[in-house]
Amino acid sequence: MRSGGAVLVEAAGGAAMLPLPFACRGEVVRGFGRGSRQLGVPTANFSDQVVESFPSDIPTGVYYGWASVGNGDVHKMVLSIGWNPFYKNIKKSVETHIIHNFKEDFYGEILSVVIIGYIRSEKNFNSLEALISAIKEDIEVAKRQLGLPEHLKLKDNFFHLLEEKIVNH
Repeated sequence: MRSGGAVLVEAAGGAAMLPLPFACRGEVVRGFGRGSRQLGVPTANFSDQVVESFPSDIPTGVYYGWASVGNGDVHKMVLSIGWNPFYKNIKKSVETHIIHNFKEDFYGEILSVVIIGYIRSEKNFNSLEALISAIKEDIEVAKRQLGLPEHLKLKDNFFHLLEEKIVNH
């Protein structure tokens, strides 16, 4: 569905709808340290302040879109919003996996993201292996979707979209 040029995404079970694209910017902070170590999928984490600035009606789950670190290139990304039920987090987090190999960590840098699509709702898993498998599939879905012409156009307009819809500076 479209509304005012934005795509509306309905979460599982008819939950609240998120107008996409949705843009956010904030400093990269240290997270739980699980992404690289346990999952083999490094993530860039937003601070609690940035997470709290997201509208409260954004459905938890896994999304895809475009990301840039500092003034760097724009890359494909997959992003998780929620409590990570497998780990039983007590605080909501927003974790971004940029589909690019960075040579070094970028804690303290500004991460800019534009969320353009919804993959699935947040859920629990019976094992670490099942979680890793789901994350790998999420990454593949994001790669396929972001390769579509209509999503590549949004990459070209990334910085314009970011300035139009910025949530947090």
